[in-house]
Amino acid sequence: MGDVLAGFHAAWEFESDSVLIRYERGIRTPRLFQALGERRVPLSALSGVTLTPGRRGTVVLRAEPRPGADPLMDAAAGQLKEGCDPYRLVLPAERETLAEYYADELRPLLTESAPADHHLVSAPEPPRHFKAYDGKASFDGTSVRFRWSWTGASSAKWKAGDQTFLVADLSGIEWRSPEAFEGHLRLLPRDQVGELPAQPDQDPATVVFGLGYGPVHESLPFAAAVLAAVRARGPMATVPAAAPARRDPADIAERIRHLGELHRAGLVTDEEFSLKKAELLAEL
Repeated sequence: MGDVLAGFHAAWEFESDSVLIRYERGIRTPRLFQALGERRVPLSALSGVTLTPGRRGTVVLRAEPRPGADPLMDAAAGQLKEGCDPYRLVLPAERETLAEYYADELRPLLTESAPADHHLVSAPEPPRHFKAYDGKASFDGTSVRFRWSWTGASSAKWKAGDQTFLVADLSGIEWRSPEAFEGHLRLLPRDQVGELPAQPDQDPATVVFGLGYGPVHESLPFAAAVLAAVRARGPMATVPAAAPARRDPADIAERIRHLGELHRAGLVTDEEFSLKKAELLAEL
């Protein structure tokens, strides 16, 4: 096709075998889009395309990636907010006819819908790094390193010391959005497949997010880069379910103190504060 469809925050360039998505760098553009820059999405990575009404006089063209085709979406595991979905192109309503034309042109070319057996969309390139609440994470392409913060890390992590994980020793990752109250990035070692993980703040294979620490535009591309490197080496493990565990009372007290700071700053509502405090106390 070779044509370009420009919308809010991004432009899609349609090519014979792919869609090149270029994201804007404007102040109103989601920071995740700015971090991604541009992405080439092979048509073989897509299972469908839709055009739906949007908000305030807009329409939304959305491509549906196949499961397993994009490490970024695999790592996100459905947690991205609608406005940060890199496969959505929001357009003024007057471009609906043009958008429908491109959608009609794409549909016959999207012949695969089953999960992909390998990643088809390139992952963000290492090296990668970001600052979490309890440490700093870095990835050089072959290993992940966690360096603990003296102000945020639990006693369990300090006792374990700084950690280095070779990609060859990992079976997968678990990313929980920092926009949830307790987000984290957990590495899943191959020799622990099937084991129930420790609480994130107690697990030396996990960094915990907090207010301003581990934002989506930094931690998600990091997680996707690690996930792609792991998957390139062989089958990945499923994420085990978290099990309730009793924590050190000192750690509970520290979490409640931090929760109180968020509450006083107006970042946590009275209801959220009471509910989370009760959950923490229940773990004693």
